Amino acid sequence: MSMVLINLTPHPIVVVGDSGETLRVIPASGMIARLKTTTERCGSVDGVPLSRTVFGEPEGLPDPEDGTLYIVSQLIKSALPQRADLVVPAEVVRDQAGNIIGCKSLGL
Repeated sequence: MSMVLINLTPHPIVVVGDSGETLRVIPASGMIARLKTTTERCGSVDGVPLSRTVFGEPEGLPDPEDGTLYIVSQLIKSALPQRADLVVPAEVVRDQAGNIIGCKSLGL
């Protein structure tokens, strides 16, 4: 059975080889998986407000489907460790300025 990759991030995923050549570009699907968030104020320091972000349930994440892997952010993957169908860009490759230009693999 062949696998389908669906990119649930807002940007294309560029997979590069060891020599930096582009092996594949996985376009954004137009669907974005995120965690619901709320912000709680929790005091201040020297007049500067402090807050805490609380992460909730995922939104925009399809149910598991046989033969499909979903590319998501590390935050989504970490929040749902039971989901074996979620992968993240791994072995990130950066340019000389430190900007991410791709990844060498997708992490389980």
